[in-house]
Amino acid sequence: MAEVWKARRVLAGAALGLSLAFALPAGAEVSLAYRQAVAEAVTDSDALTAFYVERDYAPFWTAPEGSELRAAFFHALAQAEAHGLPAARYDAEGLKDLLRDPRSDRDLGVIEARMSRAYLNWARDISSGALEPSALGIGIVREVRRPDALSLLQGLARDPAGFIRNLAPRTPEYAALLREKLRLEREIEGPGWGAPVPADNTLRPGDSGGAVIALRDRLISMGYLQASAAATYDAALTAAVKSFQADHGLAEDGVAGAETLGQVNQSPVQRLRSVLVALERERWLGDRGSRHVWVNLADFTTQIIEDGQVTFETRSVIGKDIASQRTPEFSDTMTYMVINPSWTVPRSITGRDYLPALQRNPNAVGHLQVVDASGREIPRHAIDFTRFNTRNFPFYMRQAPGPQNALGTVKFMFPNKHAIYLHDTPQKNLFGNDLRAYSNGCIRLNDPHDFAFALLAGQEADPQAFFHRVLSTGRETTVNLKRPITIHLDYRTAFATPQGKVVFRRDVYGRDAAIFDALGQAGVALSGVQG
Repeated sequence: MAEVWKARRVLAGAALGLSLAFALPAGAEVSLAYRQAVAEAVTDSDALTAFYVERDYAPFWTAPEGSELRAAFFHALAQAEAHGLPAARYDAEGLKDLLRDPRSDRDLGVIEARMSRAYLNWARDISSGALEPSALGIGIVREVRRPDALSLLQGLARDPAGFIRNLAPRTPEYAALLREKLRLEREIEGPGWGAPVPADNTLRPGDSGGAVIALRDRLISMGYLQASAAATYDAALTAAVKSFQADHGLAEDGVAGAETLGQVNQSPVQRLRSVLVALERERWLGDRGSRHVWVNLADFTTQIIEDGQVTFETRSVIGKDIASQRTPEFSDTMTYMVINPSWTVPRSITGRDYLPALQRNPNAVGHLQVVDASGREIPRHAIDFTRFNTRNFPFYMRQAPGPQNALGTVKFMFPNKHAIYLHDTPQKNLFGNDLRAYSNGCIRLNDPHDFAFALLAGQEADPQAFFHRVLSTGRETTVNLKRPITIHLDYRTAFATPQGKVVFRRDVYGRDAAIFDALGQAGVALSGVQG
């Protein structure tokens, strides 16, 4: 027996890593020691236990024919950092060391189980994310669909190379982010984008001087401007600034003010952090669906996307950057709209803003009705508001339908425990700002009627006429969507345009910074990104 194990170690040493031709001899009966070692090592995992019981504990990774499987897996682990994953979590080198020097059947059984555990960790991470978003405590309440562990093992057994290759998201977005990651890494390894631009003063067309030259040079390095010796803020530089502003969610005025210069001076390392977080977010999201509503909170936009094409887009207002009012992130299904909605004031707003005013003056906030739990309006003179506080106030505040209603003329519902929905607003002036975080958490739309037309197009011959006919009644009316639509509330500071170019937005809620820190703690490590 000792000679057999000596021969195996020699074969393993000669295998040069991935083939690792040391396994149980072809045709050899699986020993009791091997079976016991595997069984003991997987006893805490129902999926692993089921997988090996189904195989009658026959070797999988350590089988004679397992070299192709091992090679495919170790090749995938070698690419873990390229995907922004915590490569140390899978301990590829440690596994190789164990595989090179098994000393008994029991050793092989332990190695077998270790390989399966490492595979499941990697497969889960690359397919659905290395972090648990809801555990981050930053307003991400997304429920990540984790792959079934037994299915991951069974799929691998059917087609090792193909199954491993297809575990990462197969979306154009993920592919674009991977390309951008490589591009930024090349920038970091090279000269980068040069010195930052002095940001003491706003730079305008017609200006000249050192700051203008620094802006010119940096935009050349970034690819927004062709090489030039021009020393003034000329038409070419103005066009380059506008193009940069468009790619970074800024007003496209061609003037390099504080916000524009702040974004121009972001380093490739800072942009790479955004891309790493976006890759993780794309893994969390999974299949978006062929037809869906996409709300990018960081971009302040709402889109309808069908078969990869943007068929509708409008500006949006999101929740204020206050802990209790930041819009959460999750996915759901939009099932109906309400035309001429009334507005029931959230309890938190009633207690914070309205009850104190009513205690001072029962006739305050006269545009709101006081209603009981059954929705019946209660005369204000019948209520002693001073008897109540925020905890025991038994009434609700409601605003009747109308053009000045806080929800405007229509709201779009995907019933959820967070009480978040999309709606119109009478405050149209807010949509002209770059940063649009003003609401109490819900999403306000700049073009809600057009959004309604797009949703109704599949069920009404003339969606505009139908909508306006209902609107003209002034009555609160629920219109069910015959074709409900998936909606994703997400937050991407780095994302691809339809043309595949990755553009960037500001981290208005600071969520990406928190995710990047969590990725670092999990072991995501790339040169130039730490610190």
